[in-house]
Amino acid sequence: MPVSTTLTDRIAALLAHFDTAVLPAWTGPGWNASMELAHEALDGVSGQPLPDKRYRAMACARQLYVFATMGNLAHAATLFNSLVRHFGDGAGGWIYSIDAQGAPLDNTRDLYTHAFVVFACAHYYRASGNAAALEVMQRTIAVIEARFADGNGLYHAALAQNFWPNESGVQQNPIMHLTEAYLAAQEVTGDAWMAQRLKTLADAVHTRFVDPADGCVAELPQGTVGNRIEPGHQFEWYSLVMTAPSLFADGPLAASLPQAFAFARRHGVADDTFGVCAALDGQGALQDATERIWAQTEFARALMVKASVDEDAAALAELETWIERFRARFLHAGGWHECLAPDGAVVRAEMPSTTPYHLLTAWQALRTLLPAA
Repeated sequence: MPVSTTLTDRIAALLAHFDTAVLPAWTGPGWNASMELAHEALDGVSGQPLPDKRYRAMACARQLYVFATMGNLAHAATLFNSLVRHFGDGAGGWIYSIDAQGAPLDNTRDLYTHAFVVFACAHYYRASGNAAALEVMQRTIAVIEARFADGNGLYHAALAQNFWPNESGVQQNPIMHLTEAYLAAQEVTGDAWMAQRLKTLADAVHTRFVDPADGCVAELPQGTVGNRIEPGHQFEWYSLVMTAPSLFADGPLAASLPQAFAFARRHGVADDTFGVCAALDGQGALQDATERIWAQTEFARALMVKASVDEDAAALAELETWIERFRARFLHAGGWHECLAPDGAVVRAEMPSTTPYHLLTAWQALRTLLPAA
């Protein structure tokens, strides 16, 4: 499908901002050399680190993904070693966080954290060939399957330090990121078991989380009081599943996600700014108007995927407009605004170390629309 010069120029501008404003921050003021970890967040105005109350394993893993993907393998190696040293138990299990001095702070065994370790190690192994990363990835997968599985095709969101149940239940978000992680792991290993597990996992997600009326993947299992729909997650699921047709094309989740995309686009995206809200109810009524930057980037990635899968020229046109409005509202010379109100007011000014992952996963997708060098 032809891509306009305007769109390629706007994508190039996003990539340039990432290269010159975002990435250097995390080897400069965002890097705590004594801990060999990224600070948890930078001030949104000064770009200087905010006082650290904790460091999370998930944040370290996301930074590892970013620097491995961007080819800074020396920094990635330091992050990998820090991940293992500060957060790992040596057998594939991970704690949630340490305090500012490096002592264990939260020993919860969190599925979200374990998923990001798998994801980051897969990308680091692909970039570097480091056998230790592959070993850590495989050990972590073994722990996830042995400890977190709920017996019904899905996984507990979190467990106690000793891996005993802690009544966290089953939640959509960590399972989505586990799907993302297993896709990355399957890509580097070609493991047939993992391919089959991804298929059955998608079927289980459809059964437990998808409302046939709207096709959306809810945050909690269907029937849970207070459930909600996050438009950003509809776009994220759409991108993950539609870009792996050999695994998912014949399943019910893939069949439902175009409807979920349409629901999220219709009810969750502002017509004037293209801002994506945080949450809706099952009828599409607004529950949380906050516009978080990660949801904006997932909308962009989904538009790119829709254009590619459906050869949808309208999606490319929307993407072109989205970039212009996103850059004006969310980006600035020193980085980004993490959360905005619908009127553009900044409601969360700090820049977390976890956000470059969200930017990069979307920008890597958009990069495929650029002409070959």
